[in-house]
Amino acid sequence: MRAQKIRNVIGTVVGFIIAFFILCPFFLVVINSAKTSADIVISPITLPKNWGQMFANFKGVINNDNFSYWSSFRSSVIITVVSLILLTLFSSMAAWVLSRHHKEGWSNIIFMMFVAAMVIPFQVVMLPILTVFKNIGNFTGIQMLSSYKGVVFAYLGFGGSMSIFVLHGFIKGIPKELEEAAWIDGCSPEGTFFRIIMPLLRPVQMTVLILNGLWIWNDYLLPSIMLGLNGKIKTLPIAVSSFVGSYVKQWDLILSAAFLAMIPIVILFLIAQKQIIQGMVDGAIK
Repeated sequence: MRAQKIRNVIGTVVGFIIAFFILCPFFLVVINSAKTSADIVISPITLPKNWGQMFANFKGVINNDNFSYWSSFRSSVIITVVSLILLTLFSSMAAWVLSRHHKEGWSNIIFMMFVAAMVIPFQVVMLPILTVFKNIGNFTGIQMLSSYKGVVFAYLGFGGSMSIFVLHGFIKGIPKELEEAAWIDGCSPEGTFFRIIMPLLRPVQMTVLILNGLWIWNDYLLPSIMLGLNGKIKTLPIAVSSFVGSYVKQWDLILSAAFLAMIPIVILFLIAQKQIIQGMVDGAIK
């Protein structure tokens, strides 16, 4: 009993330490968004003297012509929502086909290719992908660079491997007899997937949506390459970089803009945390 109490105390202390390091960057962004740039440089870890400065900073960010908060927010929402919808749909379909043919050689080869793609760093392919997308535009006339469809298509490619890997293992645990019963009743393969399989995938799909949603919303490198830093379409992470100059860094506006960019995803998590946790638990039980 004594040993168990000691382990519980140690676990609690370790948990608080981990939570501190995780929440520390968020805490610094919040308190420094309520300071002037000079105060941030002088005392970045102290509490602000005037919390009202936060609203002045927010106003300066939103009214800044270079930042374009609402335009950047709209672009981030469009890219994130469309990417997640297509990524979840196509990954579920691909994982279903691969899992139901896992005894066949071609299925295992394709699945292992998806798994192998998970370990390839984006930095390795970021220059070739620009060349490929540029050539696609030249041959087809479809503008892939500096457009929504190019970024969404790229996210489908880079996010599909992990999504298929997660969904594949979940689908293998679904009894195949459910599908056979639907086929006997005259249901087509498409109907079987959307009426039988898709509803059962909701728990693990929630996990896929969370992981990919946080990544896509906060991603800077891929949109900056595909859209350009000075393009017409800017996501919120790209827009934040507009306050960083070669010689001057507006720390008050940078941190305030970062805080504004975090607010939507934090609110979404607080609203949907029950569904998120339930989805993860159901997926783990399955």
